[in-house]
Amino acid sequence: MSVQTAKTLEAVQYTRGSLRILNQLALPHETIFEPVHDIKDGHAAIKTMKTRGAPAIAIVAALSLAVDVTARKDQFQSVEEVVTFLQDSLEYLKTSRPTAVNLFDAAAKLREIVQTSAVNAKSPDVVIEAYVAAAEKMLVDDVQDNKNIGRYGAEFIVKNVKNAEKIAVLTHCNTGSLATAGWGTALGIIRDLSRTGHLDHAYCTETRPYNQGSRLTAYELVYENIPATLICDSMASALLRQTPSVQAIVVGADRVAANGDTANKIGTYQLAITAKHHGILFIVAAPSTSIDLATKTGKDIVIEQRPAEELVTTTGIQVDGKSTTVRTAAQNIGVWNPSFDVTPSELISAIVTERGVVTKQSGQTEFDMASFLNV
Repeated sequence: MSVQTAKTLEAVQYTRGSLRILNQLALPHETIFEPVHDIKDGHAAIKTMKTRGAPAIAIVAALSLAVDVTARKDQFQSVEEVVTFLQDSLEYLKTSRPTAVNLFDAAAKLREIVQTSAVNAKSPDVVIEAYVAAAEKMLVDDVQDNKNIGRYGAEFIVKNVKNAEKIAVLTHCNTGSLATAGWGTALGIIRDLSRTGHLDHAYCTETRPYNQGSRLTAYELVYENIPATLICDSMASALLRQTPSVQAIVVGADRVAANGDTANKIGTYQLAITAKHHGILFIVAAPSTSIDLATKTGKDIVIEQRPAEELVTTTGIQVDGKSTTVRTAAQNIGVWNPSFDVTPSELISAIVTERGVVTKQSGQTEFDMASFLNV
């Protein structure tokens, strides 16, 4: 392991044959990169949430297999053998997190590339090269997609708020460079508003019980010198009532259904309700790979249940620098700990993707995501 010294904040460090991921469980107290040698390391990093955020999950899964198959390349005796290994590995990686559709989308695309490359392949190396190149392209494309999301989202907000000269924005969970290959989705919109001089202030929720807002988003905002304030989740409605400059809430997405219903970090739904009550924009920011047309509505989205210990314990650094975990709730109390909730499309103002902004037709309560994607 090593401590980060790079000038730019990043969650993934990759060169061909080598992958390191930022252990986000150690943030904000320590900035530690850990090596990922194979798909077991990649699966564990995603499952334990050392890596999190739907885009980053897909990237780390794809690259962990790229590193693994590169290291094993001399072991394969036939094209069929390497194809079986790659396809089985992709299925295994899909089991790490069930809600994030980006992982399933990436796996499907990579599986197709493996099958296509194998048709006329003379050796296993041809299939390996095709897979690795495709995984590497996903890393590069994600950064550019995020920058497009940031630009489109910032432009939409500026055009649709009452006071574009003084815009404060509230965000939830972590959707920045730590959740993607770089720049971020919802946090990328905040970055773009800051870059263009329209951002007055950013607010981020603590995002219990895993505290991605306080541990990660606050870390990114401080790192980039963006004026920001941390609030706990239960303060959001009071903030909107007392702070008229907050004119938009921007969030990410782990899965967007065909009608626009959106699964995102637990607590998103209640933010959408309070945004509706206070008459401000509620915007979902996500790459088009987060859109799952096979999922017709939010009722069909499988919601991951996390361990009870995440809710009744907390980990932090003592003043002497040692890490410790303490219990914050009574022993034997029952715990319900869904990782995500579903926000109905009727509460969403717009869905921002790298292809542009999706809005609802006048008088409609649902989005037509299929038409937007030209499917």
